[in-house]
Amino acid sequence: MMKIYKTAVVFLLLSAWAGFAFADADNGHAPLTLDRCIEIALENNPEAAASRWDVAAADSRYNQAEAGLSPSFGIEAGYSRFLDPQRLIAARYNGESGEFDRDLFRGDLIIRMPIFTGGRVVNEIAAAELLRKAEQHKLARTREEIIMNVSAIFFSMLGQNKVIESVGFSITVLEENLKRVSELLSAQKASRLDYLKTEVRLADLRQSLVKENNTLAVQKRVLANLLGTSGNLSVSGKLVFDPVVFQAEPLIEQALSTRADYLSAKAKSDAQARKIMIARSAYLPQVSLQGSYGIRADMNGDREDIGTLGITAAIPIFDKKTAPKVSEEEATLYAARERLRKLELQIRQDIETAILDIDSGTERIKAIEKAIEQARESLRIERQKYDLGAGSMTDVLDAQSALLQTETGYYKAMADVNIAQVRLNWATGGTDN
Repeated sequence: MMKIYKTAVVFLLLSAWAGFAFADADNGHAPLTLDRCIEIALENNPEAAASRWDVAAADSRYNQAEAGLSPSFGIEAGYSRFLDPQRLIAARYNGESGEFDRDLFRGDLIIRMPIFTGGRVVNEIAAAELLRKAEQHKLARTREEIIMNVSAIFFSMLGQNKVIESVGFSITVLEENLKRVSELLSAQKASRLDYLKTEVRLADLRQSLVKENNTLAVQKRVLANLLGTSGNLSVSGKLVFDPVVFQAEPLIEQALSTRADYLSAKAKSDAQARKIMIARSAYLPQVSLQGSYGIRADMNGDREDIGTLGITAAIPIFDKKTAPKVSEEEATLYAARERLRKLELQIRQDIETAILDIDSGTERIKAIEKAIEQARESLRIERQKYDLGAGSMTDVLDAQSALLQTETGYYKAMADVNIAQVRLNWATGGTDN
């Protein structure tokens, strides 16, 4: 029994440790992968949560519209006191005697059911269904935008980490140079000016390191906001360079069939067309079935049952509100169609811009890769020349600066290409995660 107890205690302790470790991972104590960042953002991002509530509201509006086809039941009750005694119920034949009283009570069970509404209820249901789909597409697009934004800041942070590493490495190299110059200065093989130049360049690099760390801190804050958290986050991943040639027209066709914001706008436009039919239904008669069963009673304890069943029709003859309402809904539809056309043009622009960014970034990376090799070789040569007394410290520092600029440019270009690929996926309506 004791053995089982000890085993249970160990299991609980291990479970608790695992839970704390998992919590620490999400609070910034362990780097987050891109998939994990997206998972957290889709669960915690406030805009995603708000969009889910919008979908729930649209579902409720659809249920309300659908209820328009169902009969309604209700109970009505009342008490009235009259100046003159009134009959308990109306006379059923000539000369019928009845009960009279000033105080009358009534209670009725009433049923109403629409029979013909001129297409109003049917179109209300259709419009509500389209608007529900629009909200669902909007939720999907919100998720896509969150994934795009999280991925973009994630790759920006990866690139910024590399930039910081490169600046830090340059600081280390310059510190070694400073030490070397100090040794040469002691041996009277270097000038005091070389030492001062190296110190100044080292101070500039340290200031640059502070600036780059501040940039990373801002990026962490942006990522934390997207993830709906307040932790000090760090990321883990690789910047991948995979050159691919994209054709705009097939991607545009794909976007128009799958991009969620376009589908949402189209659904809203179709729903607006239904609203015109709803407005026009006011020109037509409204026919409904109505029935009731009730009790009439007075203060003397007299009581009678009463019931009715019939059909009512409301026929519009003159109504100045209907025509302006129809015109309003038609104008709203034309505006929705123009905004849909605007979105089509924006989709084309988004895709073509992302492809151009990928193409230019790809060529930029290829060029910088060659420049890095050249910058490294130049630095090696200048350092060797200085050690042999055939070069100047200025040339060494310039070569070191050129290498740093080339490396930082390379990492930023890598981040930009990865972000452009994310934007292209977003522009074409790529699936969320």
